[in-house]
Amino acid sequence: MANKAALTLPLLLLLSFTSETLLLVHGQKTWCVAKPSSDQATLLANINYACSQVDCRILQKGCPCSLPDSLINHASIAMNLYYQSKGRNHWNCDFRNSALVVVTDPSYGNCIYA
Repeated sequence: MANKAALTLPLLLLLSFTSETLLLVHGQKTWCVAKPSSDQATLLANINYACSQVDCRILQKGCPCSLPDSLINHASIAMNLYYQSKGRNHWNCDFRNSALVVVTDPSYGNCIYA
């Protein structure tokens, strides 16, 4: 009976990133965002790559996620679109170690992260 009770407890999934480890409760919603320490060239490369794989129209001028008009904001949105479209696998949020998986919803105003 103890084993059955143990099986009903939430399963823990360990996601490992180069220097960071994040412990998530199985099934919890996650998002991919750019590391604040990322340089501009890396952020631009991440936007270009992610947007070559997914629809990034949400970043166009006048769309809810176009502001603030900064590389880190646009990179985070593009990287998250890619991460979500690929099934939220930790390896889809690496971007050469310039990304983080977060458990706090990064949405703001009318810009809703999927």
